Amino acid sequence: MKRIVLMGNPNVGKSVVFSRLTGANVIASNYPGTTVDYSKGRMRIDGEKVEIIDAPGTYSLEPTNRAEEVALKMFKEADIVINVIDATNLERNLYLTLQILERDKPVIIALNLWDETKHLGIHIDEKKLEEILGVPVVPTVALTGEGIKTLVSRIKEAKSAEHIKPTSDEARWIEIGSIIKKVEKVEHKHHTIYDIISEVTIKPVTGIPFAIIIIFAAFWLVRIIGENLINFLLDPFFEDIYKPIMMQLSKLLGSGFIHDMLIGQLINGEIDFTQSMGILTTGLYVPIALVLPYIIAFYFTLSILEDSGYLPRLATLVDNIFHKLGMHGHGIVPTFLGLGCNVPGALATRTLETRKQRFISATLLAIAIPCMAQTAMIFGALGKYGMRYIAIVFLVLITLYLIIGLILNKTVKGESPEIFLEVPPYHRPSIKAVSKKTWMRVRWFLGEAVPFLMVGVFLVNLLYFLGVLQWIGKLLMPLMSTLFGLPGEASTALIVGFLRKDLAVGMLLPLNMNPLQLVIAVTMLTIYFPCVATFTVLLKELGFKDMIKSTLIMISTAISIGFILRVIFFGIP
Repeated sequence: MKRIVLMGNPNVGKSVVFSRLTGANVIASNYPGTTVDYSKGRMRIDGEKVEIIDAPGTYSLEPTNRAEEVALKMFKEADIVINVIDATNLERNLYLTLQILERDKPVIIALNLWDETKHLGIHIDEKKLEEILGVPVVPTVALTGEGIKTLVSRIKEAKSAEHIKPTSDEARWIEIGSIIKKVEKVEHKHHTIYDIISEVTIKPVTGIPFAIIIIFAAFWLVRIIGENLINFLLDPFFEDIYKPIMMQLSKLLGSGFIHDMLIGQLINGEIDFTQSMGILTTGLYVPIALVLPYIIAFYFTLSILEDSGYLPRLATLVDNIFHKLGMHGHGIVPTFLGLGCNVPGALATRTLETRKQRFISATLLAIAIPCMAQTAMIFGALGKYGMRYIAIVFLVLITLYLIIGLILNKTVKGESPEIFLEVPPYHRPSIKAVSKKTWMRVRWFLGEAVPFLMVGVFLVNLLYFLGVLQWIGKLLMPLMSTLFGLPGEASTALIVGFLRKDLAVGMLLPLNMNPLQLVIAVTMLTIYFPCVATFTVLLKELGFKDMIKSTLIMISTAISIGFILRVIFFGIP
């Protein structure tokens, strides 16, 4: 089977071209470096089945990081290369193109973002470019599908450019300059609204206030969408339709082990979806009714920020700050993804080049970035007492993120190299693309996170039935009370937090703690250890030795912060 590899700089729409070619469910992000490994799919060309591979974005065939190493490996294994070029930045993109053509591989070029050239007043003579390079050149607009059919029909014309030979960097850039003069003309255009917004959002003086507004607006939107889905759709469903069915099942099962596992404990003779702790009650209600609405809202909002082109600007704005924390602007990617779910956030740490950067990013993610499921439960636990208590939790987490980042940057050995961030033009997000991306991420949550939560509920019930949790609670009660000012039963939630943080927060609700105690408990719960799914991914990404170090940092930080908050709120024990 022939192997066709898509090669190109980051952020040129390569993954969207791949999705168009294969129909595969691949997340096409507007942020450089999102596709770190590679994705593959299949399609038929003239009746022949071929394999299509979406290699990571790279600026050169001389790798400087892991992503570019993967790209080079994919290139070497390719039978045909589709070189996807950003038509709005032809000069920069041609460097990789010439390197590819020098390697004597059959190549066809997709001149993507063709529609943007018109908006920017850029005129490219694609026929002249094809004549100079000696390989097929096809203008495309991957988001709308324009030119994709032509691209597919011309793949069989892909050929090597025999007249282009390996040369030096200097000679290559001279050749690029010559090509640009022959094929590209730029006419003056007045600033559009997109240009004005672009300038405002990239300059620190105006960009930082704008970023604060955008972030607050994003989370306000998440809250509004999430709350409305809960109040007007999911809560009525569970209370009016699902609860009567479960009550009938409860009567049918009677008391006993199976009832406790499936239904859980009846509160005043009724099912309480937040306290009953049954697999079919709390196990379904928490992920579906309390968490899923915020997951949908968050990923919808994130997809808009990605596809509009705003995230790269945010990365540019925070680049200096992240350098002080031992990373660079790309460190915003794991952080943002982690706010939705820590697992993709942990996977995104591999976009960072060095071991030091990945270790710092992963540790900060596990300590200070609550996933949306946990955030939803924090709002649920503290919201009724007022936003100031929620603000305390997040203020502590933000402070920890900065302080621990500064400390790790000074103490962890290794390099934190500079990286040049590409800032693409703003785009109007495609509703279809945003919806597809949101659904794919939500589907991942339903397939991966929900089963973990249900297993967590089962294990909690089993341990409770066997008396293990009660025994641990008694054992740790003096410690919880003396050090942290919490009831001994809160230790159970900390243990369960290893399975699911959101479930653990839910277990704090029946303990009748005051709001300050809840602040201490949920803050410690966020810090002390990642859930088992995130832990598994981090173990794979960091390795056993670094994961042990990271875990020790988490636990010691959680104990320290818990004690400090206890002293601040209740005085020295």
